[in-house]
Amino acid sequence: MTYTFSELKNKEVIHVGDGERLGFVSDMEIDTVTGRVLSISVPGTYRILGLIGKEPDRRIPWEHIKKIGDDLVIVENLHKMP
Repeated sequence: MTYTFSELKNKEVIHVGDGERLGFVSDMEIDTVTGRVLSISVPGTYRILGLIGKEPDRRIPWEHIKKIGDDLVIVENLHKMP
């Protein structure tokens, strides 16, 4: 199955291990030589009600994506990744 970036960015990213909702796809990194998608990104969470800024965006390597469904992207093995 294929997706456009605009379709992918409407999908919520969920960690399969603990069910944590990581956010929605906000960006992706593509190798321009091979054409492969290297990673997707989700926005970082806000700190203390958004008053002190927010965490950096979380980059999720393509290898950690288990499944892309109609509404969700299921990921695994994140182990405190940035």
